[in-house]
Amino acid sequence: MAAPKFSGTNTFHTELKKRVAEYFKEVGNSPTGNYQLFLKAIILVVLFLFIYIHLVFFAPPAWLALVEAIILGGLTAAIGFNVMHDGAHGSFSKYPWVNTLAASSLNFLGANVFMWNTKHNVVHHAYTNIDGIDDDIDAGPLLRLCETQKHYKIHRFQHFYFWFTYSLLYIYWIFFNDYRKYFTRKVGSMPLKKMYLQDHISFWGFKLLHLVLFVLVPIYFWGFLPWLIGFLAYAMFSGLVLSIVFQLAHTVEDTHFPQPVNNKIEEDWAVHQLKTTANFATKSRVISWLVGGLNFQVEHHLFPKVSHVHYPAISEIIRKTCAEYGVRYIEYPRMSMAVASHIAHLRNLGRNR
Repeated sequence: MAAPKFSGTNTFHTELKKRVAEYFKEVGNSPTGNYQLFLKAIILVVLFLFIYIHLVFFAPPAWLALVEAIILGGLTAAIGFNVMHDGAHGSFSKYPWVNTLAASSLNFLGANVFMWNTKHNVVHHAYTNIDGIDDDIDAGPLLRLCETQKHYKIHRFQHFYFWFTYSLLYIYWIFFNDYRKYFTRKVGSMPLKKMYLQDHISFWGFKLLHLVLFVLVPIYFWGFLPWLIGFLAYAMFSGLVLSIVFQLAHTVEDTHFPQPVNNKIEEDWAVHQLKTTANFATKSRVISWLVGGLNFQVEHHLFPKVSHVHYPAISEIIRKTCAEYGVRYIEYPRMSMAVASHIAHLRNLGRNR
């Protein structure tokens, strides 16, 4: 499928960009991260390293090892949300090398930042919720996430078994999907940008490093079966957290899944983002801190170069502008409401062909 074209930028998008730019000029802040983000990054990384070292090298009792493996999975997701994600968008710091370092945390955690940049920054952010292009809504054949996707009988039960399916994301991502992209040179139907020698070295070097640190070393100290139990606990909890946060942003009852007509999308890009994206629990400081502002998905999709530490402030500007221009701003006040809507969305797609 060829990449569709959006209608030209309208006055709403122009005014929105103007107002947000004026806000940063007035307050004198950089749109990138600040000391709060840097401190959070240090806390998360230090906690991750401490728990990894204690878990692998100090042989805690089995019950504690299992708890630590689950916590490590949560920290993996948190580092991805808070450190890697901002770094990959160039919003973690005003210094490019710091952004590169932050983004590279994804390589250390087993995935690959080159593949992520194409899948997420290039494809997902440009063509959000467009079936056949946005790889984030392609979970077939196990899950049907929009009505244009093929319906199978098993989908009648997807609102029950999706929890287990989501828990497999991390394992699927690092052990299969990255390699599929690498060898097919595609992200979904979109071509992967050219990889240079350093990209190939980085891909294989970090994959090998992850294999050593998360498979071979733990097996050496713990044995195969204890490692397998611990790794599954770690990976499945990480996968579940990552999947839930990703899916609540786009696959709920109120979001749209536009399809191009004659390779064109009728809305301009900004309105498309607002129709395909939803916020949740934006008043919860705890959730905002843990998920790196990804509960402010509307703000993130409209201004991906702005660090998540600024989302609460620019959210007020976006809400006001949407109200003035009659553009719907989709939000679920509580995370539980967003989860319930996601389940209802899956149930409806499972029952209706």
